Amino acid sequence: MFKSCIGFGVAGNFAGHLEQAGEAADFLKVEVKEAVQPKAIFPFYLSSNVDSFLTVYPLSSTNITPPNDADNLQIEPEVALICDIEYTPSSDGNIEVAALTPRQFAAYNDCSIRKPNANKISEKKNWGANSKGISNTLIDIDTFEQGGILDRYRIASFHQHNGQLHTYGEDSPVIGYSYFHQKLLDWVIERMNCQQDVGPTENIKALLNITDHPKQAIISIGATRYTPYGETHFLQSGDTSIVVVYDGTLYNHDDIVSMAENNDWQSDGLSVLVQTVD
Repeated sequence: MFKSCIGFGVAGNFAGHLEQAGEAADFLKVEVKEAVQPKAIFPFYLSSNVDSFLTVYPLSSTNITPPNDADNLQIEPEVALICDIEYTPSSDGNIEVAALTPRQFAAYNDCSIRKPNANKISEKKNWGANSKGISNTLIDIDTFEQGGILDRYRIASFHQHNGQLHTYGEDSPVIGYSYFHQKLLDWVIERMNCQQDVGPTENIKALLNITDHPKQAIISIGATRYTPYGETHFLQSGDTSIVVVYDGTLYNHDDIVSMAENNDWQSDGLSVLVQTVD
């Protein structure tokens, strides 16, 4: 569905997640202007023209296929934004990103390997087909500003193992992201134009150039904090991963738990991603 897009994620946009995931040390040398600023953006999918593992389409709405060489796979519950990208000529004669316009959002699983010696963030993110998840239910964005539809939504996630349902991530408001609304968009645009190939980060402008400046991006805007259970339990074959982005004015957490237990979902105000681990 998104094979002509480019895929990016935001690292460190929910306070405490990187520490729980054991990844905070990866970003010690990344300069930030304020403590809550996200650390970087990273590519997880490149559509064409690149000799890279990132050209394998990783998104699935139904399955997770674990990598052969990792047994520490974790759910990363997030919101994904489907954004239009506008470009403009830059002062150096190249092309840079001028604007991002979020059009839709969905529940997203930035499923990740905990790989301490990875050189780049992307090495933990796309190991082949079915290594990421996005819900088939996309919800239109009225305005990506304070008071818009997304401000009502919350993120919940669950792990079903041996028939038992466990809460995996903390049930969190979408407006709990450190950077959100225009502040997030401005920061992402700056990273797309200026981020360099240093340490765990990659030169995004170069990737946009080599992929012929895609007109749309899927941007996953950061994983929530784990519950104590989620922090210490990993996905195994036969498990089910569930990420739900839900309207907090229509449902409470107990409603979502009940729907997850029965796999019986309401149609209004929900973007649901249920993936079976192969």
